[in-house]
Amino acid sequence: MYSSFIPPRQVKIGDAAAFVGTTPRAIRHYHEIGLLPEPERGGDDRRRYGYEDMIRLLWIRKMADAGIALDDIRDAFADTAPAGADSDQGVAGILDRLEDNLVAQEAELQRQRTAVQRMRTEGSRMGLLSDFVTSRLESLPEGSLRQADLDNLLVIERIFGPLGAAVNATRYIALATHPDLREESDRVDTAEEALDDTVAVDDPRVAQVAAQRHAFEKALEAVIEDSGLAESDDALFDAWDALHPATADEGAGEAGQGSGTGQKSMSAVEATGKMPYDFSPARLRCMQLAVELAAHEWAASSNTGHDPSGGHVAHADHSVRTPCD
Repeated sequence: MYSSFIPPRQVKIGDAAAFVGTTPRAIRHYHEIGLLPEPERGGDDRRRYGYEDMIRLLWIRKMADAGIALDDIRDAFADTAPAGADSDQGVAGILDRLEDNLVAQEAELQRQRTAVQRMRTEGSRMGLLSDFVTSRLESLPEGSLRQADLDNLLVIERIFGPLGAAVNATRYIALATHPDLREESDRVDTAEEALDDTVAVDDPRVAQVAAQRHAFEKALEAVIEDSGLAESDDALFDAWDALHPATADEGAGEAGQGSGTGQKSMSAVEATGKMPYDFSPARLRCMQLAVELAAHEWAASSNTGHDPSGGHVAHADHSVRTPCD
């Protein structure tokens, strides 16, 4: 028995949209960008869509769902060679490009997932640092590092890269494991912060605080040397060379070099110049005097053949926060 149902020869835009799974507004947009030829209007001045229009709409919807841009879909239809032929050849090229883009997006998503997992595992702040830096800190008890310590390491890693930050992490290991040294560090930091805009550059307190900073840095270096942390630092360079054999000597001094973040590289000087430091003239002068004291002592010890640092290279943390260095 034959059904009495007779399908329509043409349908209105609302019915076409409902069948395809889109909206009338989207179909109108297809007309505007030349993706779908606009059909003739009926006696009621409304668009009517036939079978071929519906096929094309289904093509558009399926390809768009696959992530193909509307402009690419339009180009694929435009590349149809003989009249009446399908656009498989044009679509094939678009699919190749789409596949390449998806592979790149997948790699980026995996990088982001790894970063999120690290932050969940290491903690939101510790996890922002690279593996090379956090591995240097893993022996410390949880909570022994301050938020400011991790913030400073984040800045140092951006300027000097993971290797520079890992070396400077030694400073925070020493402070975290020597409470008396941490207390002295806090006293010197407080004295420096007190050198605000109300203090003149030639105020005697500036030189006094510079001497305190110099004495503290000497004490810190002595602890680093005596505790064996300096030897651990030497091993860091070997570990970095092993991880990056092809690039270990390339891009020295580039900000964030080797961090794998995809951030644009810049010189350490340029990076430091872009980091804002709201230091007063008195505090800047204090930092400069501390550096000069260290330089004078180094020169004097060199003349006598004595190395005040015990042969260990000074850490960069204080100089990172010193634009005048």
